[in-house]
Amino acid sequence: MRLLVLAGGFGTRLQSVVAAVPKALAPVGDVPFLHLQIEHWKSQGIDSLAFLLHHQADLVIGFLEEEQETGVLKDCHVQCLVEPTPLDTGGAVAYAVEQLGLADNFLVTNADTWLGTSIANVMQEKAPAMAVVERSDAARYGRVQFDERYRVTGFQEKSSTNQGAGWINAGLCQLNAASFKDWDHLPFSLEWVTFPAMVARRELIAIPLQTEFIDIGVPDDYYRFCRWIEAERKGTLWS
Repeated sequence: MRLLVLAGGFGTRLQSVVAAVPKALAPVGDVPFLHLQIEHWKSQGIDSLAFLLHHQADLVIGFLEEEQETGVLKDCHVQCLVEPTPLDTGGAVAYAVEQLGLADNFLVTNADTWLGTSIANVMQEKAPAMAVVERSDAARYGRVQFDERYRVTGFQEKSSTNQGAGWINAGLCQLNAASFKDWDHLPFSLEWVTFPAMVARRELIAIPLQTEFIDIGVPDDYYRFCRWIEAERKGTLWS
């Protein structure tokens, strides 16, 4: 199954510590974060990837071309799509569906979100489906609510006053091209438009995972990931 990688964001929260490159290329030891991501995805059976780009796209494309020639992407099918204008997460996926002529199911993930062994779990579920992980501080991310049959029933926005554990969107989902067939070519968000519409139709399924999770989009978590790699991936990233 093809994996669409959202890698076009501006990375504003991380620019205070990683300003010269997009956050997907943030250095972790002696390699870019995206190199580790690709290795990780390949270890789970992914060999067809499409990178959805905008901000500093040339840097990401240059990295990917090098990896295709002699590196980790040498045996993979790789495509790059550069948005003509920022389209947000939903628009980026809709643009990819249109440009690549997608007609069936595909996976979507964030370039800056590390998730442990999980792709098989999401691929086995019927689309649309969303991976979720439990966090001790879900208020920072916003909660995903679902019933005993794992059908998503709603989303709770980020809130500094609503502390405590809960399930959050893990940044990996399986979607179907039909969900984007009526795109009007305007920017829109998966999180604010697509997923709530699927909830309203009672069709979005949550896939709870017990695995490592980290979003390197903020400096503290970026440094925590670097320490985890330096320690040879001991300990946990998903407390």
